[in-house]
Amino acid sequence: MATTSRLSTRQRVWWAVITVVVLLYALFPVASIAATSFKLPSELSSRTFLPPTWSLTNYEQILVGDAQGLFLSALRNSIGISLIATAIAVVLATLAAYAIARLDFPGKRLVLTTALGVSIFPVISIVTPLFNLWRNIGLYDTWIGLIIPYLSLTLPISIWTLAAFFRQIPWELEQAAQVDGATPWQAFRKAIVPLAAPGVFTTALIAFFIAWNDFVYGISLTSTDRARPVPAALAFFTGASQFEQPTGAISAAAVVVTIPVVVLVLLFQRQIVSGLTQGAVKG
Repeated sequence: MATTSRLSTRQRVWWAVITVVVLLYALFPVASIAATSFKLPSELSSRTFLPPTWSLTNYEQILVGDAQGLFLSALRNSIGISLIATAIAVVLATLAAYAIARLDFPGKRLVLTTALGVSIFPVISIVTPLFNLWRNIGLYDTWIGLIIPYLSLTLPISIWTLAAFFRQIPWELEQAAQVDGATPWQAFRKAIVPLAAPGVFTTALIAFFIAWNDFVYGISLTSTDRARPVPAALAFFTGASQFEQPTGAISAAAVVVTIPVVVLVLLFQRQIVSGLTQGAVKG
């Protein structure tokens, strides 16, 4: 018993060490960007990790200064486009995942395989033909022109995640609702969807993060601030002069853009973990 106890303690210590190392490895770049965002332009070349003089100059530049128009319009575009793409993806994925999990029809495996293939298909390979198509039909540099490609990023993972959730819900619950007089649509809406709410919520967050972080589509399918999202807009930041690098302003914008993601994860981390684990366990 003593040997088992010592081994268990040793394992806990090793897991704690590994966790700390992974956290440092993952959070060091974030901490570096955050520290850079508080440095004065004249101190950006400093080799010190922490800013010698803490300043909000970079945040003032993107919120009320020269970069205000570029950043705030891009922030508005990112929020609107990501929310719309997430809502459409979750609705379509819910219906598709339910059909895949509950119904037996020819080509069901092909649908899942196709969704997986689309999710791993390199985005950069379809940007050029999509750019030409969007220019010809008038969707270039528009919200719709980004929402549609974002669905190709968010729908596959949403379908896969939700299909796993629907498989865990007992089929008897839906049958009991129909026996009580509910139509198939009512049984789905009132009996199945509420039980799958953790999975739907988790899927919505994952889809939102994917759309929020996209850069390739954002930089390739926009040319003005009409639809350009924040990740693409960061590439157009400039310094106060041609001799000044916009590193501080870009770091400040990156911190501001990261805050909503961090807040959502902190607020709903239990739901996210619960949703992911429930979908991974076979009933």
